[in-house]
Amino acid sequence: MDEIEGGILASIPATALTLTMTRATIRMEHSKTWRIDKINPVDDLVICLEGQGEYLIDGHRMTMEPGDAMLISRGQRFQGWNEGTVTYTGIAQHFTLDIYGRHDLISQMDLQPKVRLSRWPLVEPLVRHYRQSAPPSSVTLSQHHLFMYLLIAYIEDAFLGWRDRAAYQTEGADALDLAVVKAATMIAANPLDGEIAAKAISASPFNPDYFLREFKKRVGRTPRKYQEFKRMERAMHFLEAGLPVAEAAAEVGYADPYYFSRMFKRTIGLSPRDHVNRVRQNRHGGLLGFDEPEQDRLMNAAHAPRSEGDAAMAVT
Repeated sequence: MDEIEGGILASIPATALTLTMTRATIRMEHSKTWRIDKINPVDDLVICLEGQGEYLIDGHRMTMEPGDAMLISRGQRFQGWNEGTVTYTGIAQHFTLDIYGRHDLISQMDLQPKVRLSRWPLVEPLVRHYRQSAPPSSVTLSQHHLFMYLLIAYIEDAFLGWRDRAAYQTEGADALDLAVVKAATMIAANPLDGEIAAKAISASPFNPDYFLREFKKRVGRTPRKYQEFKRMERAMHFLEAGLPVAEAAAEVGYADPYYFSRMFKRTIGLSPRDHVNRVRQNRHGGLLGFDEPEQDRLMNAAHAPRSEGDAAMAVT
């Protein structure tokens, strides 16, 4: 069965993120004589393809092997060398990732500095293509899009939680915007956790009643209803993959398939069987024209802000 997307960035709209690649890709090819000792003014993502690289960062030694990805944060001093006889190859990309054009998103996250990429069989050929196709002194549009995919793959594996105190503190509407994003991403990543909505609310630094109102303004649903919507999105995936209604219900935590069907229709606007029939119709000749407005309605319900001026906060 296809993997269900539900990672920590799944509920941040693409238009909210600004990725800047601050220099051309470094196509690493380091022999035993390679040595480096420097500090970067921006974040640096390193992915190993072959050989081994040794690093010393903030007093911690790390060994990079094929399939490993490592983030060197801006301002960190790092030393690197190759102790082996095999050439150490891979990529290194300097970048910044901002949210709403104002906040460094990476600094808001607690991330494992080095991880083994869980999707390495899928990611490896993309990294090789990224390395081979990288121009020596510029950044192309395709490089930009592909690097975003690689960066998300790292973040999904490395994410430990949101930091209580980031490198800098936001205030006013900016702080509220980020608090809503963090709460929505917590819920989207763990929609089967019965307590996740309450955890997301309690993690906010704002008064719970005030935060509930502001969350609904920006997301269009209360945290609990947003959680239910994310559960049903997962159920849709299982149904589309061919699971019977009862099994899809069980996968998203419903013991009673009849109750699940009622909740599915209340949330999505169609019964599970109607949804499956519509998907089949689409696969075997396309939806009729009069179905398209309904699709638009469902998409707008999931993405559009519910109050004037909240366009930038349309968290899906």
